[in-house]
Formats: sequence, structure tokens, C-alpha cells
Amino acid sequence: MSLDRRAFLKSSACVSGGLIIALHLPGCSKPGRTSGEPKTVAANAWLRIGTDNTITFLCDRSEMGQGVYTALPTLIAEELGVDLGRIRIDFAPAGDAYKNDLLGTQITGGSTSVRDAWLKLRRAGAQARTMLISAAAREWGIRAAVCRVENGFVVSPTGKRASFGACAEAAARLPVPNDVKLTDPGNFRLIGTSVRRLDTPLKVDGSARYGIDVRLPEMLYAALAQPPALGGKAASFDDSKARALPGVKAVVQTSSGIAVVATSWWQALKARDVLAIKWDDGANGALNDGVILRGLERATGTAQSARRDGDADAVIKSAARVVKAEYQLPLLAHATLEPQNCTADVRAEGCDIYVPTQIQQVAQQAAASAAGLKPEQVRVHTTFLGGGFGRRLDVDFVPAAVEASKAVGKPVKLLWTREDDTTHDVYRPPAFDTAIGAFDKSGKLIAWKLRLVGPSVTARLFPAVVAKSIDPFAIEAAANYPYDVPNVSVEYLRHEIGINVGYMRSVSHALNCFVAESFMDELAASARRDPLEFRRALLSKQPRYLKALELAAQEARYGAAPKGRFHGLAVMSGYDTYMAQVAEISLENGKVRVHRIVCAVDCGQVVNRDIVVAQVESGIIFGLSSTLWGEINIQRGRVQQTNFDTYRVLRINEIPRIDVLLLDNRAPPGGIGEPSTALVAPAVCNAIHAASGRRLRSLPLARHKLA
Repeated sequence: MSLDRRAFLKSSACVSGGLIIALHLPGCSKPGRTSGEPKTVAANAWLRIGTDNTITFLCDRSEMGQGVYTALPTLIAEELGVDLGRIRIDFAPAGDAYKNDLLGTQITGGSTSVRDAWLKLRRAGAQARTMLISAAAREWGIRAAVCRVENGFVVSPTGKRASFGACAEAAARLPVPNDVKLTDPGNFRLIGTSVRRLDTPLKVDGSARYGIDVRLPEMLYAALAQPPALGGKAASFDDSKARALPGVKAVVQTSSGIAVVATSWWQALKARDVLAIKWDDGANGALNDGVILRGLERATGTAQSARRDGDADAVIKSAARVVKAEYQLPLLAHATLEPQNCTADVRAEGCDIYVPTQIQQVAQQAAASAAGLKPEQVRVHTTFLGGGFGRRLDVDFVPAAVEASKAVGKPVKLLWTREDDTTHDVYRPPAFDTAIGAFDKSGKLIAWKLRLVGPSVTARLFPAVVAKSIDPFAIEAAANYPYDVPNVSVEYLRHEIGINVGYMRSVSHALNCFVAESFMDELAASARRDPLEFRRALLSKQPRYLKALELAAQEARYGAAPKGRFHGLAVMSGYDTYMAQVAEISLENGKVRVHRIVCAVDCGQVVNRDIVVAQVESGIIFGLSSTLWGEINIQRGRVQQTNFDTYRVLRINEIPRIDVLLLDNRAPPGGIGEPSTALVAPAVCNAIHAASGRRLRSLPLARHKLA
């Protein structure tokens, strides 16, 4: 990779003069030097220090409420020795320099942001610190080793002080150190505390720019008519009534539907609704819930092995007692608060897209293809995201905006309605799974087998991954079954259902944890053991699981619920984080009421305690919504839910008490945005069994009448 990023520096409106830690993005041109151009040193792509003492962090991950806008610059500030408030934040452009090492592309997903940045950004700050100190020490004629940094200044042993800005240009002439000393965890000033979030003031005063907020000169608006049946297309259309309405500038047939472009979005929407379109439903005209479920139940073929310890099949055949259960999970919508949107400005020489996306380079490629340009001709301006949850890992809402802008020759903001968003999501995959456990004559659990059946998101989005091996995002919270059982088998049978499915918060952890942890309670009942004691005995070799389980059970007073209330529990590890949850519920008028959830968390080194707690709470609320009501139904290829009245999410008055307990650990950080979502359903359903004796093996709970 080239180490000169002058093209990037110019296009990113860098400060004039100073130290800029940056990498050249492949494909960028390298113009000659101009007077006053800032000097650069090739080290990393995140940090700028200007001669005016400004410190700017380029945030290469998307901020969708999860806190990267604060957590990531905290890593830089820790090593630079500055207060977090000294750092300004800009969103980074699309580029290979920002590739997520854990997922292989520039992406915000998989609870990887802090995990991926943990060493990268600390090294970035340490490199800049080392160079600034070296520059000041040379000027003073002393050894760099005796100097230190103090909130934007280099300080000598005798008290001399030089600001970072004063040192920046001299530092830029020094070689970038490969080996730098990182701050010892015992000396952390910011990491592990609860520094106030940097994005909160912007969201309070309205200056935070979401995709829906973008305004450009001469910008027009577009509303998109999409096929009512998933996978359908427009066979023909009559736009005469639409074109006659006020403000309408164009009607454009795009790759995903018919876009009406007008001077206001309301005008575009009203005109869209009078389009006369004949739709071709395609192959999905007969698709419905029953077809999908029967397909999953009857799926045949050779399953791929995700794990095989011993010989579970043989042991099950000869076991003294065998327990078997089947579980079914529905399609789910992401239901982001901000509907999908993209603003595109296409010109002959290039294209700008302003978009709330979780996957910048894929959005860049999609826009380039729609515009007929090269990817390097597309500039991606990432905005704040009004919810992501994995929905914005897809870019299906980008091409139509680009195609509309190209057609009219002006910037166009394409905005979906809430109904568009609900009926044209890329839904969380459904599943039909079978779990089998076997005991010997003494009552010891000797075999555990899980057969997972469902479609693959990865096969569509990253086909090269599944071409070589099993889909790693279909077997989470299953292949890492933690219990001490000598014979374990986990297998996955991919079965497509005819529509696109997408990644959703906690991905297959939520599917598989529901099955695995619900079934562990069934096995405990078969063994006539208390669910807590049953798990405790089988986790003796798993200290991080066991500590989380013990802490959650202790805090919740597991087994000693108030009269009329009942407990259920679940444990899981995912994203390098270990969790245990205890749910406290009651049954009232045939419905479940969740009163309290206790969650013990071991996520390694915590960067910001408040953010971790908020993320765990958020994940629990998200998981409880889907546990109680989450379901997408399909009839004749058409999604039946349309808005929050028919696709329910938890309301503020329905949120239970949530207690989050953090286990201090100096291990590298684990992911925190997703894992807590996955444990809610099994913990609640296990509590329902404690209350009623009923085993619930399908979701949502709204399907079931509870006595």
C-alpha cells in the first residue's frame, strides 16, 4: 500500500499546516505540492493535528447510537494524553485504509468496532505522541525519554511547554515509529471510566445530521413505488396523472421500482400514490408463511458440520434416555426509527452520496454501478444513523437515488415511508431447529446434538465466504456450546426461502441461543435438576461463563422470586463477551409480564462504562420486543405488517427494570452492541415454564395463550 495520501488530505479539507497521521487510499491521485499544503507522515488514517492546536479524529465506523463517536476517540485521547473534549470528530470517507480486520471490509457490524480499534487506535495515538515529543525534545536539545505530554502540550523536566500545534510541522518530518509504548492499563485516565458522550450535545441541539436531514442546493425529492410482492417488478405503468400534479419534475423507472421526483417529498409521495402500475409478482406470488415453514421442516440435503466432538449420533442411539425438541423462529423486521434514505448528486465527473450506511465501500460500489462510474469517482458522506441493527449493511435503497439524480441532473433525496421500510426490509432469517440430548443410566448428560435449518444471509452478501466453508454467521451460539458434554454435534442445513434475508442485531446468536438455552432447561427438567445447578455443574471448566452465571443469579436472588413471580435464566458467549441473564416474570390474564431482567457482563476491558451499560439495556429492550411480538407474516408474497401498530416494539411504559452488572476484566474488549439481545427470549421462556409448566418452542409469545 502506498504511504502518501495527499489526494485524501486535499479532498478531506484538512487543516492548513501540521501533523497529519494518514495513509494513501489506493486509487487516489498524487498531485504535486502546493504552497501551504499540510505536511504529512504516513502512519495511520485516523488522526490530524493542526498548527492551530486542533486535534481531529476521523471516525471510520458508523454512529447509530451505539457510542463509537465517543468510544473510539477515547482510545486516541488516552494515548495522546489529552482530554476527550479536545478532540473534534469527522466521519471518515470510504476506503481500504479503514478495513475492519475482523470482517475484512470497512463495516460497522458484528460488534467489532471497539474490538477492531483497540490496538489500532491506541497505536495511532501513541505514534503521534512519540513524534510530537521527539520534535519538541530536538528543539530543546534534550532526550525525548525525559519529556511527557499533558493535555495538548509537550512538557520538559524543567517545565518548558510546547503545544502540539507548535510541534506538528517538525513532527511531520520525523519517521513514523513502528514500535511504540502503549499506556499501561494501570495508568488509564479515560479508558474504563464513564466519559460523557460527544454526540449527545449534537443530538440535543439538533446539529447532528442524519441522512433524513441532508439538504443540498437545488435538491429535489423522490418517493419510490416498489413491488407489493417481494421480488416482483413493474410490468408497465401509466404516469400521466402523476406528472400532472404540482411540483412533479420527473417519473423515473429505477432498478427497484418507479421513482417520482418533485420539489418536495410530500408532492413526490402524493404523485407516487396515483401511479397506475401493473406489477408482476414473479415467483413469489404464492409465497406465504405456511410454504416457508413447510420448506424448513422438510428441508433435505447434506448438512454441514459445524462441530463434532465424539460420536453424538451413536451415543444417542444407545442412550438410556433421549430428549428431543423442535423449535421454530419467524422472520423479523429491523424496524429502524429512521426509514431508509439516500441523497445522491450525480455529475459527469463523479457522484456524491449522503447516506446513513453501515458499509461504506459496498454503498460506494452500488452507487458507482447505478451511475455508470468507477467506485473511486463516488464520494461517500456518512451521516448519523437513526438506527441500524444490521439493516444498513444492505444498500438496496442507494441505487434508486443515484438513478433518479442521474436522470434529472440534480441532487435527489430518496426517502422511504415507514410502510416502505416495513414491507421491503431484508428480514432476519426464520429457522426450524432440532435439539437432541442423551443421558446415561446414571443420569449424566452424555450427548448433545443441534440441527439448524435456515437460509443464509452470507451466501447473498459475501458468497466467497460460504463457497469455501460453512456460513460462520449461521452457527453462532451453537458451535461454541460451552457445557462439559463428551459428545457434541452441531450441523447446519442451508435452505433458502425465496426472499432476501439480512443480518440483524445479534445475527444467529438470537436464533441459536433461544434453542440451546431453552433446551438446556428441558434437559435439566428431564434430569430432575434445578436449571441453575444443572448449568453450574456443566460449566466447571468455563470460568468466565460461570462467574457471569453466579453473579446474575446472586443479584436476581434466583429461585427466591417474590410471590407470583418466577425466574428463568440463560447464558451465552458471543463477540468475545460472556453474559448471563435472569428474567423475572408473572403471568396475568393469559399474558406474560416481564418485571425485571438482571444481566451480568464480562466483556473484557471496558472502554466507557456508561456506554456498555446503555448498550446492554438497549439490546435487552430490542430482544424483548421481538420475544413478545416480533413476527413478519407473508401472504401472496406480500408482507402483512406495515407500521408500528402492526409490528409492535416495546414502549417506554412496558420496559422492565434492568440491572446490568459489569465484571472487571483486563482481557481485550469484547463486543457489546449485540449479545444481550440473544439471551432475552430463552430467559423469559424458561421463566414461563417455571410459572406454568408449559414449554414454548416458537416465538413470538403473542402467538401463545398463557394460562
